[in-house]
Amino acid sequence: MFTYLDPAVRERLIADGTFKRIDAEGQLLSPDDALQTESVAINLLGPIPLPMQLPSFSQTVQWYATVRSSELSTVESLARDLRKDGSQHLFSHLVSSMAVNSVLVVGEPGENPLVRVHSNCLTGDVFGSQRCDCGPQLDAAMQRIGDDSAGGYVIYMAGHEGRGIGLWAKAATYLLQDTGQDTYQANRSLGLPDDSRDFSDAATLIKHFVGHNPFRLLSNNPKKLNDLSAHGLKDITPIKHVASVSDWNRRYLAAKRSRGHRIDDDDLAT
Repeated sequence: MFTYLDPAVRERLIADGTFKRIDAEGQLLSPDDALQTESVAINLLGPIPLPMQLPSFSQTVQWYATVRSSELSTVESLARDLRKDGSQHLFSHLVSSMAVNSVLVVGEPGENPLVRVHSNCLTGDVFGSQRCDCGPQLDAAMQRIGDDSAGGYVIYMAGHEGRGIGLWAKAATYLLQDTGQDTYQANRSLGLPDDSRDFSDAATLIKHFVGHNPFRLLSNNPKKLNDLSAHGLKDITPIKHVASVSDWNRRYLAAKRSRGHRIDDDDLAT
């Protein structure tokens, strides 16, 4: 049984201060009435000590798991129905409807921290694929934040696979790319947008952890910067973040540069 669906366990976590809810501005809400009073609320579980070992980063960070209250409410309602029907063996199906994002707190963040909003990428982050630069970017972000005196945060966004199209469609775009299309042309061939990611939850989490204070954003993507700014985060300094250019991903990065990403000729020659 998924313990986060058990009301008794939830109440214990609330009492321990490890289950919280925040509104769209990152402000704390009552864990009991957020669903009734807010159209947008995010649940946080944590902090959870998480010892990490990446190629360039070895440190214990504080992990927060986050999910929208509306999604969790739907899952909890389904869970109640399954318990009533004696169908607990179907609980595994409840996971698919929830996008569980994460916040990794690195060090003890101070003024003007480094922030990386990282879209999940199974092939790059987990399989170590070199067709993109996602895995090395995550590793390099952890290292840069860990080495920075101001510390910082990694906001890891679930449901962003393939710039929001999902893993199945992403696999199809790879096949199309192997016939000569670039990463954006392949999306369009499937009738999909260039980038359908939603960064509103990332903005809410930054408001909660950083507030409306200055921070440095590790990103080459102008859309990410513009989207965060559109959600009320104004004092952002973009920091170029290029990692692990290879023969496998050079064409992919060149396509991103053609769409406005801050990637120079020297970066692609590395």
